Amino acid sequence: MKRGKGMKLVGDSRITSEKTSQVPKDYSEYPGRTEAFWPNFLLKEWLVGSVFLIGFLSVTIASPAPLQGLADPTDASYLPLPDWYFLFLYELLKYDFASGPYVLLGILVIPGVAFGALFLAPFLDNGPGRRPPKRPIAVAMMLLALVSVGWLTYDSASAVDWQEIADDNKPIPESEQVEVNMDDPGYEIYADNCLSCHGDDLSGGPAGPGLIGTDHDAEEIEDIAVNGIGDMPADIFEGSDEELKELAEFLEETINEEE
Repeated sequence: MKRGKGMKLVGDSRITSEKTSQVPKDYSEYPGRTEAFWPNFLLKEWLVGSVFLIGFLSVTIASPAPLQGLADPTDASYLPLPDWYFLFLYELLKYDFASGPYVLLGILVIPGVAFGALFLAPFLDNGPGRRPPKRPIAVAMMLLALVSVGWLTYDSASAVDWQEIADDNKPIPESEQVEVNMDDPGYEIYADNCLSCHGDDLSGGPAGPGLIGTDHDAEEIEDIAVNGIGDMPADIFEGSDEELKELAEFLEETINEEE
C-alpha cells in the first residue's frame, strides 16, 4: 500500500499494477478501418480464392503439363526428369560445386541451408513493421529464394525439348495398333535385338522409330538388320542366319497385320 496522491492497492505482489487488459477492443470502436469477419471479410477471401482457382484451372486446361513416356528399364538412353517443382534442384546438381565429389553439398547442404534460412526468417527479422523497407532481412531472403528458384527452373526447362517428350507420349491411334504375339519364338529374338530401340509393342522409343505400317517384307528386314538404315547402324543384329530369318518373318507378319 502506498499512501498519498496516486495511492494504489495491490492484492498480489506478483501482479504489477500497470498490467493492462489483453482483450482486444471491439471492431466497432474503429469505424471505417475494420469490418466483421463474418460474413464481410470471409466473403472477400472466398471470392479472391475462387477467382485464383478458376484462373489456375483455365491455365492448366489451355496449356497442360507435358508428360513423359512410360518408364522403360530396357532403355539405357532414357534420362528421367523430376516434376517441374523440383527442376531447380535438378539443375543445381549440374553445377561443378554441387555435383561429382561435392554431390552431398548439392543434395543436402545447400538446400538445407536455403530452406533453414527461410524457416528462420520470421525470427531473424521480427520487427513490428509490415512494410518491406522495415523488414529488410526477410524481404531480401525471400527475393533471393524466388530469383534463385525461378532462374534454375527456367534454365533447366529451356534445355529440355518438351515438344519431343509430348510427341513421344502421344497414344498410338487405334488404326495403327496391332496385337503383338509375345509367345511367338520370333518375338524372343526381337526382344534380344530390337526391343530396346523399337519398344516392346513395336511402337517405337526414344532411340528408334515405330515399326508398325512400315511395309517392309522379310528380305528387306533381313537387309536392314544386317546393313542398317538411316540412323540405325550396321551389324546390330546378333544371332544366327536362322534366327535372322525367323525374326524377319515375325516382323513382316506383325507390322503388316492391319493390311
